[in-house]
Amino acid sequence: MPRFIVGYDISSPKRLARVHRAMMNFAAPIQYSIFLLEGTQAEMQRCLDRIRLLIDLKEDDVRCYQLPKRGFQCRLGKPVMPRGIIWTAFPTAA
Repeated sequence: MPRFIVGYDISSPKRLARVHRAMMNFAAPIQYSIFLLEGTQAEMQRCLDRIRLLIDLKEDDVRCYQLPKRGFQCRLGKPVMPRGIIWTAFPTAA
């Protein structure tokens, strides 16, 4: 299944909170404004269609990148999940 990284820079705190809540329905947070979505192209499009309704196209920036199937992955520093917690599934698209 394809994987996508979605990141955003939202200028309004109110819109930022709305976008974050909406993204939680589609993808797993990696950092506050960076998400990993594991799903089909159609699921990614549904996510972007939902986010498009929440942002100001002149002020906000949302970017989506499909990850290569066998691309390099690395993490340095503090983990996202507490020690002993293992993520076994991602949220399903609403």
